[in-house]
Amino acid sequence: MFKTLTTAAFFGAAALPAAALDLNNLSDAERDAFRAEVRAYLLDNPGVIMEAVEILEKQQQAAASAHDFSLVKSNSDAIFNDGYSFVGGNPEGDITLVEFVDYRCGYCRKAHDEVKQLVEMDGNIRLIYKEFPILGEDSLASSRFAIAVKQVAGDEAYALVHDALITFNGDVTETAMTRLSDALGFDTDAVLAQMQSESVTAEIAQTRALAQKLAISGTPTFVLEDQLLRGYMPLAGMQALVDEKRNDG
Repeated sequence: MFKTLTTAAFFGAAALPAAALDLNNLSDAERDAFRAEVRAYLLDNPGVIMEAVEILEKQQQAAASAHDFSLVKSNSDAIFNDGYSFVGGNPEGDITLVEFVDYRCGYCRKAHDEVKQLVEMDGNIRLIYKEFPILGEDSLASSRFAIAVKQVAGDEAYALVHDALITFNGDVTETAMTRLSDALGFDTDAVLAQMQSESVTAEIAQTRALAQKLAISGTPTFVLEDQLLRGYMPLAGMQALVDEKRNDG
């Protein structure tokens, strides 16, 4: 459309028959005249530029969504059934929501209560947490502690420590972890010893490798069924997407 309009404008200005215009073989004078007419047209019709930008953005979004869909499909086993990540909510739910989380991430903290509310209100969502510490030593120590608790004491204990760590504002020191473990009634010596184990290190490494395959570089990042959601999304938006996925299914 744009090429047709600007070519027509050029024809009017240069008084050339259509057959005489070769856009790939213009003289300097013809090229200058053509550019002048294009500029004049765009100045008179600036909405055309915005229309073109909007079309380009939609094309880019569609391409990105298609690429993300492909990434999820090709890594589905590692995303949904890795055999080690915490599985909560309704383990038999008809919708699966996966969150890559860092305990020191402000937006993860913002999303935490809303994700829990979504899962509790819906009742049929399978929730998976992927430990993805990317914000420094406190993030890594928090994830090591949470994974160690899960490996030593199980998923229910992990859920408790996950909720505690996502709201914890102090430095993640051995003293702080000891106090938290003692307060929750865990075998603290076993948990602290497990933190440095190869199995904890391997779990973090595997999740990082998966994140790299999915081109995930920030938190929170969600996988909702076949869709990657990069960044925080309010409760209402998440609920709408869950309803959409369920209706599509």
